Amino acid sequence: MPRLWRYGLVLSGNRTDAQDLAQATAVRALERAAQFQSGTRLDRWCFAILTSIWKNEMRARAVRRGRGLVPVDQAGLTAPDEAEMNISAGRVLSEMIALPEAMRETLFLVYVEGHTYAEAAERLEIPLGTVMSRLANGRRRLKQALPGEGAD
Repeated sequence: MPRLWRYGLVLSGNRTDAQDLAQATAVRALERAAQFQSGTRLDRWCFAILTSIWKNEMRARAVRRGRGLVPVDQAGLTAPDEAEMNISAGRVLSEMIALPEAMRETLFLVYVEGHTYAEAAERLEIPLGTVMSRLANGRRRLKQALPGEGAD
């Protein structure tokens, strides 16, 4: 559940929406457990369900862009007792949330969740070259926005 919540947060930028997405994913996974193919990775199957729920919600709301994102300091993602690291992590997360959704989602899958480029391409249903382009552009934008943070 923490990984689903974290992925939901990356997609939505909102703690409450992330929790709702994680719960809806768990419910749908239980309802459709018979569709799970043994021998495949459960986490990837759950990520696919979460993405599907998110995209359906986006379509239903029609105007979602620019709404629901919260400043990192309000998201409560960092512990107050690790001040220096929190400042750096908060800055990176703020800049990452400001990236376009497709780029943000690709960066998250590869650099946070540890998917390979090929796995991310399959998961996002995009060509491998598109994954590589999004990652390169995302790294470049983060590096420009965070000089001295070691964003690459």
